[in-house]
Amino acid sequence: MYTLPVAGVKEEVYVPDTSVLIEGVVSKLVRQGKIKGRIIIHRAVLAELEHQANQGRMTGFAGLEEIIRLRELASQGLVSIDIGGEKPRASDIRMAHAGAIDALIRDYAYENNAILVTGDKVQAEVARAMGMRVLYIPPMHRERLKLEEFFDEETMSIHLKEGTPPKAKKGRPGEWKFVELGSRPMSREELEEITREVIEAAKRRPDGFIEIDRPGSTIIQLGEYRIVVTRPPLSEGWEITAVRPLVKLRLEDYNLPSKLIARLEERAEGILIAGAPGMGKTTFAQALAEYYMRKGKIVKTIESPRDMRLPPEITQYSKTYGTSEELHDILLLSRPDYTVFDEMRNDEDFNLYVDLRLAGIGMIGVVHATTPIDAIQRFIRRVELGMIPSIIDTVIFIEKGRVSKVYELQMTVKLPTGLREAELARPVVEVRDFLTGQLEYEIYTFGEQTMVVPVGRVKRSAIESKIVKEIERLIPEAQVELTGNTVIVTVPRDAAKVAMRRVKKLKKLERKLGVNIRFRVE
Repeated sequence: MYTLPVAGVKEEVYVPDTSVLIEGVVSKLVRQGKIKGRIIIHRAVLAELEHQANQGRMTGFAGLEEIIRLRELASQGLVSIDIGGEKPRASDIRMAHAGAIDALIRDYAYENNAILVTGDKVQAEVARAMGMRVLYIPPMHRERLKLEEFFDEETMSIHLKEGTPPKAKKGRPGEWKFVELGSRPMSREELEEITREVIEAAKRRPDGFIEIDRPGSTIIQLGEYRIVVTRPPLSEGWEITAVRPLVKLRLEDYNLPSKLIARLEERAEGILIAGAPGMGKTTFAQALAEYYMRKGKIVKTIESPRDMRLPPEITQYSKTYGTSEELHDILLLSRPDYTVFDEMRNDEDFNLYVDLRLAGIGMIGVVHATTPIDAIQRFIRRVELGMIPSIIDTVIFIEKGRVSKVYELQMTVKLPTGLREAELARPVVEVRDFLTGQLEYEIYTFGEQTMVVPVGRVKRSAIESKIVKEIERLIPEAQVELTGNTVIVTVPRDAAKVAMRRVKKLKKLERKLGVNIRFRVE
C-alpha cells in the first residue's frame, strides 16, 4: 500500500523520474486510483529515453511505451499529462549515470512544489533532504510473468522466436529432449510484450538485474532465470532464450571418490571446471563454492550474468558492472580463500584468472570445452608453458551432470615420449588421470611450436618385445615395464649384484635400439 500526501483543494502535480517510467509502475498507480491529477514528464526524461532507444537499449523503449500508456489513460480522463522543463544539454545525457538527469528532474519538481515519483532510493533520500514531497516506489515482487508460463518442473530452457512455435528443452543436463510447446507461431508483438514485462520486473525486483543492454541484445537475470533477448539488426528477428537450473546439488550428491575430496580440501587451488554447454558445469561450481563455505573458507564469485544460487555468505560480483581492474583490486585487498570465475570467455577473463591465481588466491574457473584437454589448451597461447602447472593443478570435466574425468598437472624435465635422442630432454607438462595416475598427455615446446601429445597406453612393438626378451634372458628375476620410450627394470634386492654385472650388456642394447633403461631395486 502506497501512502500519498493528502491532496488539497488544488490539483496535485506529479513528476516521475526515468526509473519509474522504465519500470512501468506509474500507469498501474493511475489505474488503481493512487495517482490522480496532473503528471508532468520532464524533457530530460524524454531525451534520456530517446538516447537509450537510439542505442538499441530496451530500457529506452520500455520507458517510451510507458509514456504512451499514460497518454492513453489521459485520453480516458483518468489523469492529465504535460511536458515540462528545459531540454538537457548533451553533457547532461552523457553524465546520466552520475545523476545529472536525476538532478534536473528533482530540481524541477522542487521549484514547482510537485510530488517526485521515483523508484531510486538515493533520489528519494536526496529529495526528502531538500524538504520535497516524495512518492517512493520500493522494490517488490511481482505476479507471475508470461515468461514463467512456458516453464514446468521439467523445463531447462525455453526458446521463443518470432514466426515459429515456442520450444523448450526438457529433462536434465546431458539427457534432454527438444519439444514444441504449441503449434501457433509467435508474433513480434508477443515477444516485445514479454521482453517489456521482464525488463520492468528486473528493474522492480531485488533479485532482478539488467546485466547487459546493447543495441540488438539484452541479457537479464531475474531470480533463477537467465534471459537473453536478441532483435534486429543483430538477429533477423526477435528471439528470447530463458534458462533456469533444475536442480541445486551439494558436493556430497556427486559421490566423489575420497581421493578427489582430499585433493579439493588439501591441494587444489587452481581448479578448472570444464564441459560442453548444458552439461552442469555451473551447478557443480555452485556446489563446490558452498562446500568451501561450509568448511569455513571465504568464497566470492565473478559472474556475468549472476545466475548462481548461493547463500548470502558468498558475495557475487558482476563482471558487467565492474572492470577487470576493479575486480582485481577488490579481490586482492579482500583476500578470499577461493574465487569462482563463472563462464570464462575472452583474454581479459583468462588474464584476470591468472593474475589472481599467481597472487595466491584459490581460483575455480568454469570454461566451455568438448574434452578435458581442450580446457588446458585454452591457456597455452595465453601464458608461458612453464607457468601452467602453477596456474592450473586440477581439471574437472563434467559430462551429463557428473564428474567424468579429473586431470592433475605436473612439471618435469624429461625426454618426451617418442623421442630417442637424450639431448632432446626438455621441460614437459605431464597431464595425468588423477584417479589412476596414468599419463595421458605431454605438453612441451618443439622449436617454436607448443606440442600437446596424447600418450595413452604404449603398445609393444616388435623391437620392444625384443628388449623385454633380452632383459628377461640376462636377468630372469627382473620385472620389465615399458613407459613410453623408457624401460624400467625392477629387480629383487638379492638379485641386484647379478644385475649390476650385466649392466654393460644392457647399455649396449640401450644405445643400439635408442631407448632408456632404468633400474629399480626392491
